[in-house]
This record gives sequence, structure tokens and C-alpha cells, in this order.
Amino acid sequence: MKVVENFSDFKQQIEQIASVEHLMPGVVIIHDLEGKVMWMSKMGLEQLDISMEELLNSSAEDYYSRYFNESDAKDYVPKILGLLERNNDEEIITCFQQVRYREDLGWTWHMSSTRIFYRDEQNRPLYTITISFPIDAMHHMVNKAGKLLDENNFLRQNHHRYCRLSKREREVLKHMALGKSSSETANELFISLGTVDTHRKNIRKKLETKSYFELSQYARSFDLI
Repeated sequence: MKVVENFSDFKQQIEQIASVEHLMPGVVIIHDLEGKVMWMSKMGLEQLDISMEELLNSSAEDYYSRYFNESDAKDYVPKILGLLERNNDEEIITCFQQVRYREDLGWTWHMSSTRIFYRDEQNRPLYTITISFPIDAMHHMVNKAGKLLDENNFLRQNHHRYCRLSKREREVLKHMALGKSSSETANELFISLGTVDTHRKNIRKKLETKSYFELSQYARSFDLI
């Protein structure tokens, strides 16, 4: 993307985007490095029922707490920070976000793609550009996005417990999640039945659960099955 030479040039670029925003399939947003919105297309302003002036006067914290589900941020914020750190012209990141247009409405899933839009004279990122569009509530991607978010949250919250397991215990956990009995597991792993039972006991202790559902969740989240 273009390197900033002066801010009048930056405004000209925004005007060019504004001239074709009605052709875009989604909302176009320009953010600074703190996540503050510097410009948003009319579609987005209308959806959020806010003026550009109000938006520019809002802090990044107010904007995100008002319209976005904070649990999603744990997934997309690291991606954006990585994008800025790598500072690659060709890189685009895509993520799912839940947006609430008004407090009395439910969450709407959006798919958003972001890249670096403008840089300073030292070629450091100044602004990003994002195109975001809603996903049809009946589309299968909505369910997939929700499951992916739940899985990522579970992984982050329980990674320290999972790391307690030995390599063999992870193999046994996989068999447990697949519904294999102790004798089946012993036969397939070529170990004794008593050893399997010991591993099962230790797995439940280390993961702090006796729930089959949670054990299966560990196996799915950490790609054992």
C-alpha cells in the first residue's frame, strides 16, 4: 500500500474509496494502530445508526465495547498485531466477528478481511483497511464460526492443563474421546490393561475433569481427533 507523504494525500485516497463505496459488498473501515475508526463507509454508519462525527469522537474502547463481542477479540487481535509487525504489503488476514448494531438486538456474525492501508515516511504502518460483511444467519458458516470461536476459547483457557499430559497420556486421551474401552486401548497401544487404567486416572486428574464431554473437547481442541 501507499506510503504517507502528507495527509491531504491520505484524504484523497479516502475520497476515492468513498466514490465507489456503494459498489462494495460490505462495510469499509479505516482504523489507526490503536483500533480507533478513522473513516467508515455509509453502509456501516447506517447499520450502527451513528454519524461519522460521533464515530470519530468515540474512543477505540467505547467503539468495541458498544458494538463487538469481546470474546472474539482474543482470536482476531493477535492476528492484527501480527499483520502490523510483519508489515507485509501482500498479506491479508481474515477473521470472524460478532457485531451488535443496537443493544436491543442480538449478535450478527461478520467475516472481516484486513490489510495495511497507509504507512509513514519510514514505511511503518499507520492505518489498516477492513472490509466486513454479514454472514446469512441460515448459512452453515455461522455455525462453523461459533464452533471455531468456542474451540479457540477452550484451547486458550485449558492449554496449561493439556501441557501436563505426557505423550502416552495424549494417545490414551484420544482413545477415550473415540469411545474406546480400556481393553481396546490396551490392545491398540500394546500396553497392559492396568497401565491404561492408570493413564486414564492421571488424565482425569491432570485435566481436572471426569466429564466425557470435556475430555472429548480436549481431544478436538488439541487436534487429537
